Amino acid sequence: MIEKNYNISDYTDVESPCYVVSEKHLRANLSLIKSVAESAGVEIIMAFKAFALWKVFPIVREYISCSTASSLSEANLAVDEMKNLAHTYAPVYTDKEFDEIAKLSSHITFNSISQFQKYKDRLVVDGRKISAGLRINPEYSAVETDLYNPCAPGSRLGVTLDNLKKADLTGIDGFHCHTLCESTSYELEKTLKIIEERFGEFLPKIKWLNMGGGHLMTRADYDTDHLISVLKAFKSRHPHLHIILEPGSAFAWQTGELVAEVQDIVENGGIRTAILDVSFACHMPDCLEMPYKPAILGEVEDRSTPYVYRMGGNSCLSGDFYSDWTFDHELKVGEKIVFMDMNHYTTVKTTMFNGITHPSIALRKLNGELELLRKYTYADYKSRMA
Repeated sequence: MIEKNYNISDYTDVESPCYVVSEKHLRANLSLIKSVAESAGVEIIMAFKAFALWKVFPIVREYISCSTASSLSEANLAVDEMKNLAHTYAPVYTDKEFDEIAKLSSHITFNSISQFQKYKDRLVVDGRKISAGLRINPEYSAVETDLYNPCAPGSRLGVTLDNLKKADLTGIDGFHCHTLCESTSYELEKTLKIIEERFGEFLPKIKWLNMGGGHLMTRADYDTDHLISVLKAFKSRHPHLHIILEPGSAFAWQTGELVAEVQDIVENGGIRTAILDVSFACHMPDCLEMPYKPAILGEVEDRSTPYVYRMGGNSCLSGDFYSDWTFDHELKVGEKIVFMDMNHYTTVKTTMFNGITHPSIALRKLNGELELLRKYTYADYKSRMA
């Protein structure tokens, strides 16, 4: 991995608010992902649900060739900007969209037996047969946050073993299994073991196994050597299976920041809040949903400092804030606040609630030049309304 050294001076040319994507760090992640795929003999494709900044897809295509979609719009993006037919999975398909999705897909995975039965006769487009898959639910996941746990009790996602045994699987080429969320290779190893134990009788009958996302292989402490050994061992036991992984966060992990600016300092009840020109609710939703506390460039660990601040968003939602960060100086109006690691599950999940100014998107190129990819205006907000 590339050593990531940041200074606040790196952002003097960034007009707040703005998401800044680092080409250097994006390429480092892509290089690692490509290396894992080649070493393990598997296919790794990019999931748009975590990262869909299509203006950098020409860079992505230098390293990987395929992507995964979960909607008609994402499937269109795969064809338009990644230049590939999508590996598509959605919890449900609709009559009015399915045929168009089929035209844009090389693989379509169904969430239930009933959905497969409904659409199985519509999987040939212009003489091209689409590979059909079925999502399975092994009823095991190491994910502790229920919001992100696809195998929580009563989950609507995937077919359990009891239901699979009752099904006619004629026409199913592969299984799709997603149990992870920013997880380790050791959790993948447990999942694969459970799949072999519970679904082993079905594995000789399929051609491919898609292990979904959640493989955070670009995190600094991730054991990629173990991941490769796990995948190679599984393939040695099932040499006929084509193995696919479709991480989202791993591609964009620590590749970009959200640059904000202090607009006001409010103190009530002994709590000082730096009110920013960005919103947790609108621009960093996972901070409140997960929840998790992002790092801020220049924060310090010294809790004895008097400079402790809550960060407040600029929407009208009363809960649009997060606590607390400490600094070695008093924050001033006009000072830049840089939230680290704000490239995955951010731009794809943002809203324009309140019509507040939406952060621009920029690319920090290899030569240090800042290229503005998108600046949002009133027209973008108005066009979302009727």
